[in-house]
Amino acid sequence: MSTHKNFDRICCIVLAVTIVITVLFMCGEKLGITSTARAMGYETKLFDTSKVHTINIVIDDWDSFLETCTDEEYTSCAVVIDNEAYKNVAIRAKGNTSLTQVKSYGNNRYSFKIEFDHYDSTKSYHGLDKLCLNNIIQDNTYMKDYLCYRMMSEFGVDSPLCSYVYITVNGEDWGLYLAVEGIEDSFLQRSYGNDVGELYKPDSQSMGGGRGNGGNFKMSEFNAEQDDRTDTTDSTKSSTSGQPQGNLPSKPDGDSDNTQQTTDGQTNSTADSTQSTTSGQPQSNPPSKPDGEPGGNGGMGGGVNGSDDVSLIYSDDEYSSYQNIFDNAKTDISDSDKDRLIASLKKLNNNEDISDVVDVEEVIRYFVVHNFVCNFDSYTGSMIHNYYLYEKDGQMSMIPWDYNLAFGGFQGAQNASALVNYPIDTPVSGGTVDSRPMLAWIFASDEYTEEYHELFSEFIGKYFDSDYIPNLIESTKEMIAEYVEKDPTKFCTYEEFESGVTALKEFCTLRAESISGQLDGTIPSTSDGQTADSSSLIKADDLNISDMGTMNNNGGGSPDGKAQSNTAQTQSTADDSNTINDKSFSQTPPNNSEGSSDGTDNSTNSDSSVPTGGFGGTPPDMSDSNGSGPPSMPNGEMPSMPDGEMPSIPDGNTQGNSQGDNSSEKGSNGQKENAPSKNDEANGETAQTLDRNSIIILAACAGLLIIGVAVAFIYKKKS
Repeated sequence: MSTHKNFDRICCIVLAVTIVITVLFMCGEKLGITSTARAMGYETKLFDTSKVHTINIVIDDWDSFLETCTDEEYTSCAVVIDNEAYKNVAIRAKGNTSLTQVKSYGNNRYSFKIEFDHYDSTKSYHGLDKLCLNNIIQDNTYMKDYLCYRMMSEFGVDSPLCSYVYITVNGEDWGLYLAVEGIEDSFLQRSYGNDVGELYKPDSQSMGGGRGNGGNFKMSEFNAEQDDRTDTTDSTKSSTSGQPQGNLPSKPDGDSDNTQQTTDGQTNSTADSTQSTTSGQPQSNPPSKPDGEPGGNGGMGGGVNGSDDVSLIYSDDEYSSYQNIFDNAKTDISDSDKDRLIASLKKLNNNEDISDVVDVEEVIRYFVVHNFVCNFDSYTGSMIHNYYLYEKDGQMSMIPWDYNLAFGGFQGAQNASALVNYPIDTPVSGGTVDSRPMLAWIFASDEYTEEYHELFSEFIGKYFDSDYIPNLIESTKEMIAEYVEKDPTKFCTYEEFESGVTALKEFCTLRAESISGQLDGTIPSTSDGQTADSSSLIKADDLNISDMGTMNNNGGGSPDGKAQSNTAQTQSTADDSNTINDKSFSQTPPNNSEGSSDGTDNSTNSDSSVPTGGFGGTPPDMSDSNGSGPPSMPNGEMPSMPDGEMPSIPDGNTQGNSQGDNSSEKGSNGQKENAPSKNDEANGETAQTLDRNSIIILAACAGLLIIGVAVAFIYKKKS
C-alpha cells in the first residue's frame, strides 16, 4: 500500500469529482441541462418527402372491413411499405366528420389508422408505432394538410411528419393518400426525447369524446344549432370584449346560393345580409351572444357546445370542469398532472407568468402559420378542436392537427377577398380573441404582439418573398400528378385538381401580399380597422375558394369500395410489387416483360375478376407449400389462398422484432386502444442524440475516472 502523504487525498478528490460529474450527467435535465430530441429511423424512410411512397394493404376480407369502418374497430392485416413487409398489424378507419361524410357520399374511401404495436408491443416501423393515412377529403389540391404540416415544421413548430403514399389493397390500386405520423409515443420521443411531458387532444364530448374524437358528431345537428342561434342574435351588435371577431361576409353579389354559411357557422338567409359590407371587406361586427358573453352559448368559451375547457379557459380547480381535456389524454396522467395543468391554465387566463406556463416562441410560431392559412375548423374557429396540447413541467404548447379545411374550406366560405385579407390581429372566427386564452396573451402584451409581428414578417420573407412555398406547391404538383390522375377513388376530377392547385398558389400569393401590408401598416390588421378603411385591401375577385375544395364538396371516389374505371391507370409505380424476397423480406417489383403491351398494370388476377372475398381478389399466401420461403409470382399475379385465412408474411425489416406472430394472444377486432405510456421505449432504428454540453460532461467524467485510476496505479506501483 502506498505511503505517499497525498495519496489518499488525491484519490478521494478524483473519485468525488467523478461522482459529482456523473450525477450531473445523469440528472442534468432536472438541473437545467435540456435533452435533445430523439432521432427515429422512420424519419428518413416513409417520411422522405422527395417521392411518393407505396403501401400495399394485405387483408383477408376487404369488403367486410369496409362495411364496418364506421364502427372504428381494429382488424388484423399485413402491410408492405416501400417493399418492406409487416404482418399482424392493426388497421381501422379514422376521422371526425369525414367518417359519416364518406359514407353519405356512397363511397368507401375512408381515412385509416395503422397500429404496428397493437397486437405485439415490440413491433414498429423503424420506431414508428402509429401511422395515419388521410384520404384527402374536401381538398381538391391534395396539398392542404401536406403544405400546412411542412410550413409548421420548417418554421420551428413541433409537427407530425407527413408524406404521400399510393395505396394498393391486395395488389390493386386504391388511391393516393397522405401518410401522417401519429401523435403518440413515437412522435413524443422524436420531438422531446425520453423524458416527455403530458399530451392531450381537447375535444367536446358531443363531438366524439371517444376513440375518434368525433364519432358522435353530426354536421346536420351543428348546422341546425347555428340556424337556431342566428334566429336569436342581432347581427349588427359588437361583442362586449372589445375584440371583434373576424367573421366572413356573405357571398359576393350575384352568387346564386342565398343560404351560404359563414365560417363561424352563422347562416345568412339572403345574399343581402343585414351585415352590410363594402366590396371584398370582411364583416367586423359579430353577432351578440345569447347571454351577452363574448363566447356565447355557455360563457366565455362559447363554441358549438359552450365547452370552456376545450377553449383552455380556467373555470375552477375541479377535475370535472376539464373532462374534455383529461378524458382525451394521450399519455397516462395522474392527479398531480391534472393539478399542474389546471394551475397553468389559471395563470394563463390571469395573464400571469406567461413565460413559465407557455412555450412562448413555439406557440407564437404556431399561430403565425395557423393564422396565415385561415383554418377555421380549429382552435380559432367555432368548433374549437383539431389541436393537441402538450404540457411539460407546467409549460404548455400547441401541436397542429387536421388542416384539410384550411385556406377557407370550412363551412363553404366563398368570399376570397375576405379570406385573403383576414386580419392577423383579430384572427378568431365564431368568438373573440379573449375567448381563446392560448391566443389572447399574445395581444395582451405589446412585447408579445411585437414578437408575433416580427415572426410573421420572418415567415413571409422566408417562405413567400423568396418564392419558396409557390415553388414547393409546383414541385409537389409535378411529383403527385400522375398518381392523382390514376387514383381510382379520388374525390375530385384531375381537372379539378389542377384548378385547385392554381387557386392555392394564387391564394398564398395574395395572402402574403395582404399580410405584408398589415405588418407595415398600409392595410388594417384588425376587423374594426378594415371596416373603417377598406380602400387598401387586396382584391381577389378572380380567385374562387371552392376550387381548392370545401365542406360543400360532393363525394367522388368509388361506391361500394370498388375502383372506378379510370383510363389514366396506364402506369404502375416502380415500387409496385407482389413478391417478397426470402432474405430481406422486402418485396421486389414484378417482371412485366410478358405483361400487357399497352403498359397497363398487370398486378391483378389474370381473369380480371374481383372475388367476393375482398377488393382486388383474395390476399396471397406469402410462403410456398413446403414453408421454405415465399414463392415467386410471375407477372405480378396474386396466388390464391383458402378463404378465411390471413396471409402468412415474414416479419419485415422491423428492427428488433425477434418475436413471432402473437395474433393468438389478442383478438383481431374490437381491441381497445391503450393510452401510450410515456416511459415506454420505442422500438426500431433509433439513436439517442446528445447535445454538446452533454458530450463534454460525459467526456470529462470518463477522463477524470481514467486519471483517478491511473494515479492510483502509479502511486501503488511506486510504493
